Amino acid sequence: MTQSILLTQVNYTQLDPSTWCMTAQVSEPQRLSGFQLLIANDLWQSINAISPTNTSNLNSRDWQQYQPATALSARNIAHHQRQIQRKGVRLLLQSLLDQLHIHDILDETAFPYRLINSKYYVCFSHTGANSKNNTKHIAHTFDTQSNNKVAVILSRHHPVGIDIEATNVAWHVVKRFYPDSEIAILQSLPTTERNLVAKLLWQIKESHIKIHQYTLAQGLAVDYSHLMADLISSIKTDRTSTTLPYRVADYQVIIFPNQQTVAVF
Repeated sequence: MTQSILLTQVNYTQLDPSTWCMTAQVSEPQRLSGFQLLIANDLWQSINAISPTNTSNLNSRDWQQYQPATALSARNIAHHQRQIQRKGVRLLLQSLLDQLHIHDILDETAFPYRLINSKYYVCFSHTGANSKNNTKHIAHTFDTQSNNKVAVILSRHHPVGIDIEATNVAWHVVKRFYPDSEIAILQSLPTTERNLVAKLLWQIKESHIKIHQYTLAQGLAVDYSHLMADLISSIKTDRTSTTLPYRVADYQVIIFPNQQTVAVF
C-alpha cells in the first residue's frame, strides 16, 4: 500500500500476555491547494516568458485570482475522511504487527477479522467522518486533520472489541436506544458528566457489538447499568487508563481517556 497518509501520536499498550492495542492520529502530507497550484503554474510560465531585454512582461500580465470550478460538499469531504481512516487503521495494524514481529496478513472475508496464518483476532475503530459541522460547501481544502483518530486491537485468545470516539453521543439517541435503567442514572448526573458517561457506555456497547456481531439496536439495548458507578468514578480521575473491576461475559473493559478509546478484551 502506498503510504499517502501519516500516523502521529501513536500509543501502544499490552493489555495482557496475549492482547495488544494501538491508537493514533491520521493525517495527510500537506499539499498545495488547487488555488495555490494554479497561481504557482501561472507564475512559472510568466517567469519563463521573460526575455533578458523585456522584464516588463511579468508586470504587464493580466493576473486573475483563480477559483476551483466546483466546491467540495460536506458529503464528499466525509467520504474522503472515511478513505483516509480506512487506510489509517490498516497502516496502524501493520505498525502493531511490526512491533510484535508478526509476519501475517489480515483476512477480511468474514467477521470477526483474523490474521490468515496465526489466526489472531483483529478489531478496528476510527472516529468517522467529520461532516456534522460541515453542512455548507467548502472550497480549497479538506478539514481532515483534527478528527481522524484510529485504533486497532489484536488478541490470540478470543474475539475482542475496540472503539474510539471524538464526539459525544446525541442525547436523543441515548434516550431512544439505551435501557431505562441506564437513562435514569444518566439523567441524575450534571450535563458534562452525563455526556461523558453516555459516550463511555456507547463505546462499551460498540465494542461488544463487534465481538458478538449484534445489530446496532441489539447492542445498544444491552443493559450495562451495573458498570455505571465505576464509569462515573473513572471520569473523575487523571489516570491514563482504568480497568473496570467487573467482567462482562468473561471480558474485561479498559478505558483510555486521553486516547478517547475503550477496549473490551
